[in-house]
Amino acid sequence: MESSLRSAAFGDGVPPPDPFAVPASPRGRLLAAIVLGARGRYAAAATLLNELRASGDPVLASLAASTLASHRRQLGGHAAALVLDGEALALAIAEPRGASDPDGLDAEGARADALLGLAADNLGRGRLTAARRLLARAGAHTGDWRTLTRAGWVGAEIELASNISGAAIAPAEMALETARARGACRHVVKSQLVLGVTIANGGSVERERAKALVESARETAEKYEFNSLLWVACLLTADFGAGHADEYRFRGVELLHAVLRHADPCGRWLARQSPWVPL
Repeated sequence: MESSLRSAAFGDGVPPPDPFAVPASPRGRLLAAIVLGARGRYAAAATLLNELRASGDPVLASLAASTLASHRRQLGGHAAALVLDGEALALAIAEPRGASDPDGLDAEGARADALLGLAADNLGRGRLTAARRLLARAGAHTGDWRTLTRAGWVGAEIELASNISGAAIAPAEMALETARARGACRHVVKSQLVLGVTIANGGSVERERAKALVESARETAEKYEFNSLLWVACLLTADFGAGHADEYRFRGVELLHAVLRHADPCGRWLARQSPWVPL
């Protein structure tokens, strides 16, 4: 089961035979929570992650805290995510390097996840200087494909928030290339969305490429039920002036409400309070 969960989380995106079965191993439960979160099943993911945060394994507890932080951030809860990412960093910061994991589920990956999460949290709260500083700190720990991809996302988003669209393209392109080289379906989808928005913000020269990236991301997210990304992709498709913009906008809001029905009370509250979530 653990291998199929890892593939669903970081590979081909195909869900395991029984996506709601709870694995016996702590590592398997972390992977299950990642897969559930990708599909917008935030309440089920939070149950697993909160249990793992109390684990006696600091690296696993750190990865659980930063994963839960990312779910909070996806619902616009940057302040709540900041607390969780701080917890994740405190757990992982002094841990020895130990055995490496191909997808960054190790001490170095945990440190990178926490620092990149803190950078994204500060970005979401308008603290661009702090976000840049944390991204630079994370650079010492981004040795695996997953953390390199995430660093590309955060780097591009910082430049976009700083109104430097030209500087955002290189990290966004790097993220997409890295995710594609790994064959990580979900990370390709997120990278396509980030790059599409980045190109569109740079002007109209490559607008058709940006539109194609977003449409490809939406189709893949629909196929694999990456609902945490699909509602965003639908809204972006509408923003690109598709022929059925109103339908895509309605579909995006419909998906968002479906995601919130599967969120825990904290997640729903954060989404309702957030200026980033179009409720």
